[in-house]
Amino acid sequence: MTAYLTVLATDIDQLDLKLADGFQLAVKAIVALFLFGIALDTKIGDFRDVARRPWVIVAGLVAQYAVMPGLTVLLTLALDVRGSVAIGMILVVCCPAGNLSNILTHRARGDVALSVSLTAVSTIVAVVVTPVALAFWCGLNPAADDLLRDVHIDPWDMVAEAVFLIAVPFALGLLIAWQRPSVSARARTIVEPAALTLLLLIVVGGLAGQFGTFLDYIGVVAVAIVLQNALSLLVGYGTARATGLPESGRRAMTLELGLRNTGLALVLALSFFDELGGVAFVAAMWGLWDVITGLSLSTWWRRRPPADRVSAAPSTDAAPAG
Repeated sequence: MTAYLTVLATDIDQLDLKLADGFQLAVKAIVALFLFGIALDTKIGDFRDVARRPWVIVAGLVAQYAVMPGLTVLLTLALDVRGSVAIGMILVVCCPAGNLSNILTHRARGDVALSVSLTAVSTIVAVVVTPVALAFWCGLNPAADDLLRDVHIDPWDMVAEAVFLIAVPFALGLLIAWQRPSVSARARTIVEPAALTLLLLIVVGGLAGQFGTFLDYIGVVAVAIVLQNALSLLVGYGTARATGLPESGRRAMTLELGLRNTGLALVLALSFFDELGGVAFVAAMWGLWDVITGLSLSTWWRRRPPADRVSAAPSTDAAPAG
């Protein structure tokens, strides 16, 4: 398996995905719309929830930005993937979760308040942490580190891009949610479905234009992506158990760790690794796969109400008073 990945992936470091400027601009706009949607769905009470259980939020952040990147580095070394694949894998897990995790947590009958709180905090932290974490963890993989030296990324440029893509739309959404809650409530019903629909159209359109490339390289990254995604879900569930969360909280933490903002990862890949098409390819494939696993897992959980929610629900079998 290692030899197979190494031989086929030799060319992926030279893969040059020629994407139109309009495509990149559209992806950036959709990512900003996603972050705007997360903020619209974030209430002051969500941050009070963070204050009530800070240890859970801290544990989630440590798992997101330290445990999973560290395990990913070990996975890239074990599979002996090429440098661009390693960078793509590390980039994805250094990004926060998106609002897809909130939607699917609701579908899975999980703790939505915890999911939104984790997404909001990890998104704010990502403005600074994502560029720093990417540089640090890539430095522990020799193949990725060699490519990064050739690319010569200015970390401040990446921070500026993160501010533009994350901080600005998120702050605007928070402001509207705070000052105009009625407008925010109406906008949420439009923004989230619109962002998901546009993202699907962009991904399908991009794959249609690069279908030959997709067929050439999907075998190179498939094993790595499937293993990494499964590892993310397991780390999320393990983190939830370690912090003593009830079943609904475990579902939220699992999806939070397992579903990353691959749209943001794709934008960063196209912006800073335009000569390393393998990085963007990994981010795009990761996004497709985590939608599949997230939908599958949330659908399975939806049919099995969590024990803490069942016990908290009022009994319908009790005899009427009097």
